[in-house]
Amino acid sequence: MTRYEYAKDMYAKIGIDTEAAIENLSALPISMHCWQGDDVVGFDSKEALSGGIQTTGNYPGKATTPVELMADIDKACSLIPGKKKLNLHASYAIFEDGEFADRDAIEPKHFAKWVEYAKERGMGIDFNPTYFSHPMVKDNLTLSSPDEEVRTFWVNHGKACLKIAEYFAEETGVPCVMNIWIPDGYKDIPADRFAPRARFKKSLDEILSIPYDKTKVYITLESKVFGIGLESYTVGSAEFSLSYVNYKGITPLMDNGHYHPTEVVSDKISSLLLFNEKIALHVTRGVRWDSDHVVIFDDETKEIAKEIVAHDALDRVFIATDYFDASINRVAAWVIGLRNVQKAMLNALLTPHTTFKALQDSANTTKLRALQEEMKTYPFADVWNEYCERCGVPVGENWFEEIEKYEAEVLSKR
Repeated sequence: MTRYEYAKDMYAKIGIDTEAAIENLSALPISMHCWQGDDVVGFDSKEALSGGIQTTGNYPGKATTPVELMADIDKACSLIPGKKKLNLHASYAIFEDGEFADRDAIEPKHFAKWVEYAKERGMGIDFNPTYFSHPMVKDNLTLSSPDEEVRTFWVNHGKACLKIAEYFAEETGVPCVMNIWIPDGYKDIPADRFAPRARFKKSLDEILSIPYDKTKVYITLESKVFGIGLESYTVGSAEFSLSYVNYKGITPLMDNGHYHPTEVVSDKISSLLLFNEKIALHVTRGVRWDSDHVVIFDDETKEIAKEIVAHDALDRVFIATDYFDASINRVAAWVIGLRNVQKAMLNALLTPHTTFKALQDSANTTKLRALQEEMKTYPFADVWNEYCERCGVPVGENWFEEIEKYEAEVLSKR
């Protein structure tokens, strides 16, 4: 009997079908963020990273061209099991033959190379307008700016991105999640909290006035509690974002680094599922603040996955990663983070949620606690290794040998 066969039998005794778990995980796409590979620099601007965002570290070998970034994504994907989507920021537009378009004038053609890349690999594409690292971010404001020239510029950027998102969906045949997040806010206590939010609402209304196919594009709105240089007031707060989502009938997106350190996104998922057809997540790891550390196989990541699986919401939750660490090998960071998201999902799929819910409803909390703790030593790793083997990616830590080889042969020569 192999280790997987032993694990399969052990899980079967508690009513868990490991084959079904593997099948469900195989069909679940995780949206892989492109910006881990180049420290959120992009290709459309020479501006320093700004807008409440900060990347730390100077590990050698970061991607500096579209070709290098695509190669690094390919290497990471070869070591990550399962189904993936590509998640792009607008700042990753690719201009050729000396052409350039500012962010208010970008077009689908500026992303044709990405579409070609994704189609060759059978991937869908998600998208994000880039409201940071640009000279038209004035006084830390974009869509909420009192300067009409600034506000209009960023409204036009949003409209341009909406057309590009629909282009992605039409070309790949996979719905595109287009996420709107702005860094707008103030470092110190504002004199007026109302007007910036009123302008933000007006700007969003104008962006969403563009007709689009809602079966192909899901517009999401992401909140944030604060950012570097924006410590006292953030325009796009959780209350604003959730209210606007319900007002317009779009999709809420939660980033688990965008809340107070005592809040957890896992606790919010069930509430949002009750009132929204779909929800979206940016899975990251905040350490004391929205620091976007590489995702690990920790309690909150597992709890997020549990909430998705326990509520039968695999087809209702868009899952994307969003972190960037320049202090370690960037390709390895992708692999570590995405494999851990998938581990968390598999762990949730191997949990007897129906049994646990029945124990909770019958107030048998003693047995519930006992069984939940015993589940922690079940042979999850053997099922994970079987899944990796079936997907044709290295099992266990063996993937790191490929990273070391890639660093020696490619990254170190950049």
